[in-house]
Amino acid sequence: MIEEKYQDPEEDQEDVELYEHYKIEVDPGQTMLRIDKFLMGRIENVSRNKIQMAATAGNILVDGKSVKQNYRVKPRDVITILMSKPPRITEIFPEDIPLNIVYEDDFLLVVDKPAGLVVHPGYGNFTGTMLNGLLFHMKDEMAKNPDKAPLLAHRIDKDTSGLILVGKDERTQALLARQFFYHTIKRQYLAMVWGIPKEDEGTITGHIGRSLKDRRVMTVFPDGSYGKHAVTHYSVVEKFGYVSLVECRLETGRTHQIRAHLKHIGHPLFSDSTYGGDQILKGTTFTKYKQFVQNCFKIIPRQALHAQTLGFYHPILEKELEFFSKLPDDMNELIEKWRGYVSNRNFEEE
Repeated sequence: MIEEKYQDPEEDQEDVELYEHYKIEVDPGQTMLRIDKFLMGRIENVSRNKIQMAATAGNILVDGKSVKQNYRVKPRDVITILMSKPPRITEIFPEDIPLNIVYEDDFLLVVDKPAGLVVHPGYGNFTGTMLNGLLFHMKDEMAKNPDKAPLLAHRIDKDTSGLILVGKDERTQALLARQFFYHTIKRQYLAMVWGIPKEDEGTITGHIGRSLKDRRVMTVFPDGSYGKHAVTHYSVVEKFGYVSLVECRLETGRTHQIRAHLKHIGHPLFSDSTYGGDQILKGTTFTKYKQFVQNCFKIIPRQALHAQTLGFYHPILEKELEFFSKLPDDMNELIEKWRGYVSNRNFEEE
């Protein structure tokens, strides 16, 4: 029997996946057994309820086809199962933190997160996060229904602004998990990067994993020897001589994916201190230019990245939803400052 859990054994806590994905090949001598009972014997610390919820969401597949919980496994069946992995809410306390909730119903909500707000507690930082604020926001709902809790469908970095999707119960999160796993979620970001990409449109493909030299950063492993498969599509929106405004569309959702992929092709995000974008990487040696860039860094002392568009299929209401987040003030000011600089320069003479 082949049994594989798709999780990096060396993941740090901030990288812990929101979903668990297993692949199991049934032994040739296996007797016919209900798949929920079979999986309970193969996966550690999993409840029948969690397996049944995965089946209801269509997240248990045999040879590529969804099956119900009463399906009886046969020898050499290839089973894949995707399950949500909710955080331990009991360890996180509600806090009255202002949140910009742009959509909410009985099953899910969408938050427009400002830069600087941590999404989920970790490493001793159990207060002041978006999840703390969501627990406070949902406290009355949770008091009436013990099955309710804010469950993240995905994450964005602390210093990235923009839209985040949150389920209100495990069933909804499990249904959303399928969309994220099969890349049917629409996620578009706007980023300011150093340099001008050679092609106005392109796709960056390369496994992403923790750097083997510095575990604080993610690295691209083009040969696939380490990390996880990752795909980012990009298109250039506007060029400013030494920097570009780029739209990125995520096909996969790895930690620091856009930041690592764009650095990999030689275009780190502007002001991204983790990936070297807080240095003057392109431009002239003029003192005035250096001062101009330093002033830009002061405008946006974070990576210039914004989760602008989020589109998905509402699994309960059965309709397509799409949300758009306006650029925050710091990115707007940065863009206008570069536009002004470009209008007063002749780059062909430099």
